[in-house]
Amino acid sequence: MPEEAYVWVWLPLHHDPVVCGVVRPRGAGPEHDFTYGRSYLERPGALPLAPELPLVSGRQRPNVGLDVAGVLLDGTPDSWGRRVVNERVLGRRDRDSEPSDLSLLTYMLESGSDRIGALDFQASPSTYLPRTVDSEATLEQLLHAAEMLEEGEEMPTSLSDALLLGSTVGGARPKALIRDGDRRFIAKFPSTTDQLPYVRYEAVAMELSRRAGIETARTDIVRTAGRDVLLVERFDRRADGGRRMQLSAATILGLNPERAVGAMSYVDLAERIRADFDDPSETLVELFRRIVLNVLVRNTDDHARNHAAFWDGRGLDLTPAYDVTSSHGRIDSVASHPMSIAPGDNRSLLAVCVRAAPVFHLTSTRAHELIDELVGVVQDQWSDAADAAHLTQGQRQALWQTSILNPAIWWEA
Repeated sequence: MPEEAYVWVWLPLHHDPVVCGVVRPRGAGPEHDFTYGRSYLERPGALPLAPELPLVSGRQRPNVGLDVAGVLLDGTPDSWGRRVVNERVLGRRDRDSEPSDLSLLTYMLESGSDRIGALDFQASPSTYLPRTVDSEATLEQLLHAAEMLEEGEEMPTSLSDALLLGSTVGGARPKALIRDGDRRFIAKFPSTTDQLPYVRYEAVAMELSRRAGIETARTDIVRTAGRDVLLVERFDRRADGGRRMQLSAATILGLNPERAVGAMSYVDLAERIRADFDDPSETLVELFRRIVLNVLVRNTDDHARNHAAFWDGRGLDLTPAYDVTSSHGRIDSVASHPMSIAPGDNRSLLAVCVRAAPVFHLTSTRAHELIDELVGVVQDQWSDAADAAHLTQGQRQALWQTSILNPAIWWEA
């Protein structure tokens, strides 16, 4: 079991990473401290990895409720990625292992190096050795590998290596990383246990988000081996090969995304936007629009790790929207969100959004105007968005006015 992991970072406008510190366990418990290296603290242009980790010497404890600083947790694989690492480290002898059976440091050091954001973990403080492979695996082969992993089947080493590349992308659903020239994508696959066409559900919700004028990650849906695959273009990479520092909303809020689900709220996120973001007024309006869009398309997976911001060492700026998907709904059923919209209220109602308007520095009149605008876009653009997502007639009927514009969203708060 490893006793430490060295953190390397790509600083803005740099093509190569530099070592910046080390993660070590704090005693025998689950907590891990982070310590900046002296050479990094003395480096011209050194930046704090996050507001929670100021540029000071000595060991820094994670926030209460966290086992490691949030920015480091953001770069660590979770459910799907841990299954990939379990497969490689534990092998076939432990197919039924849970995606948390290895130590935190093992998950850091055994997962792929092409992480979301600008960090990586290494065993050495002096030599950077990326855990990458020159994979020739096709999209069809990656899809098959993901299915094999889900079914507990043995797979060739080459496919296991290819899946490792995407082990640090968050979420529970199967996925992989692919490249097309200078462009990089997250390939999201259907699960072998899917009862509904979730890939198409996400494709249409992302398309509606983009058509609504919300800055949204670019997506495309393709067919391979008779299955749908959603390609989501990455926005944390620069064309010159550099990486962009990025923090999840959970990290910005200083909360554990698994232990503090009920404690996370858009109200608190708005407060942090007012305090720490580069353009708080426009950001608050953008976040309000995203919340309303989530209500309109019944995206109830809008937890705090599905929101993020770029970090330049001084201020924050919202990333494009991602992981926007329509959940299954029933006519006239009120959904709920993992983050409360108005104080103490997480119901998926437009009236709740209006009640929350002052939090986003909006008048009730302006909130109604924004809601009417977004409703109009969804109504006008639905058919074209459904075409782009390859929805069948039956799938359109299943989504329209159940997941998309469910009549219940207009109920009084």
